[in-house]
Amino acid sequence: MKKFHLGLLPKILIAIVAGILCSLFFPTWAVRVFLTFNSVFGNFLGMFIPLLIIGLIAPAIADLGRGAGRLLLITILIAYLSTILAGFFSYLTCRATYPSLLGRSVQSLGEMDMSGSLLPFFTIEMPAFISVTTALVFAFLLGLGLAVIPGKTFNRAMHDFREVIEVVISKFIIPILPLYIFGIFLQLGAEGNVGPVLGTFAKIIVIIIVLHITVLLLQFLIAGAIARKNPFRALATMLSAYVTALGTQSSAATIPVTLASAKKNGVSGPVADFVIPLCATIHMPCSILKITACAYAISLGMGLATDPGLYLGFVMMLAITMVAAPGVPGGAIMASLGLLSSMLGFDANMQGLMIALYISMDSFGTAGNVTGDGAVALIMDRIAVRMKTTVPAVPEGVAEDVNTDMKHAN
Repeated sequence: MKKFHLGLLPKILIAIVAGILCSLFFPTWAVRVFLTFNSVFGNFLGMFIPLLIIGLIAPAIADLGRGAGRLLLITILIAYLSTILAGFFSYLTCRATYPSLLGRSVQSLGEMDMSGSLLPFFTIEMPAFISVTTALVFAFLLGLGLAVIPGKTFNRAMHDFREVIEVVISKFIIPILPLYIFGIFLQLGAEGNVGPVLGTFAKIIVIIIVLHITVLLLQFLIAGAIARKNPFRALATMLSAYVTALGTQSSAATIPVTLASAKKNGVSGPVADFVIPLCATIHMPCSILKITACAYAISLGMGLATDPGLYLGFVMMLAITMVAAPGVPGGAIMASLGLLSSMLGFDANMQGLMIALYISMDSFGTAGNVTGDGAVALIMDRIAVRMKTTVPAVPEGVAEDVNTDMKHAN
């Protein structure tokens, strides 16, 4: 008989409900046991994040750089612009609408007592050996260097290091996340703060779904104008990929359906075979949209800075970090924790709320990403025709990432 497998999203939802219910009758000492676990796990995440950044971003940049033909560079540029523009659009929309749409619910977040009337029994300090910002700069420089030098030994070592990081994420961190979320909502319930959080969550989810739909319409309107295709018909053709991604929660696992849908839209086989697998790794507009919208809501409620200059830098750095997002459910938010901490000032509790809120919509973000890949394919097909350029092969490392991601998804 086929073994039953419970996905990450149901586990997170169960953890939230269980944490709230258990807060009604758990004694103080039991709550503090879970707070102690959360303290240790939170410190581990803080130590691990710089390693995650180096281990994922450096090989990703190196792989993209080695196959840098003209069409590859144009595809990367379009994917990056699409991603950061989605982030800016999310920020500007949230800045204009959150105060009125969320109203009192987001203000109540700032009134919560998160100082800790309940404390862990002990903490274990795990200081990071390098700051998040330094890790980002180092990973970027290392990736560019690996793309230039002819040697293979260090390159293989970095790819092995990436596999170690992915194993830690998929086999240790992701399985423990439900327990971590349980502890957060157990504390919120025990301290009487769960009501404001859930009220804000419900409103934010509705707003983000509307933003997803708007971004997809804009992407296909632009792609339709460039490729001279009916944008609404092209978007409708990609809906099979959207629905498939809702179930798989993986861009890579949806590649066969995305490819077939892109070709139905008239994209030539060589262009589709090149663009779709590549964009499954680097094109994350709906993921960055979600992270920006969630981060803005929590920042607004907690009284943190939300000025445009801060979020401009955050979105641009986040778009680079998204290239390294591993192909497991929740991977994008894990890769962004360092920026949330270093650039926006999120503490462990705020990061936990971000994880819970993001994963509750994880499948919608993935579905939006793969649907948008079809728009990029339409644009690149038109560019390839105009340039009369032979389509390059997908870089070796990107193909390896796709195979790894499909294993995760399976």
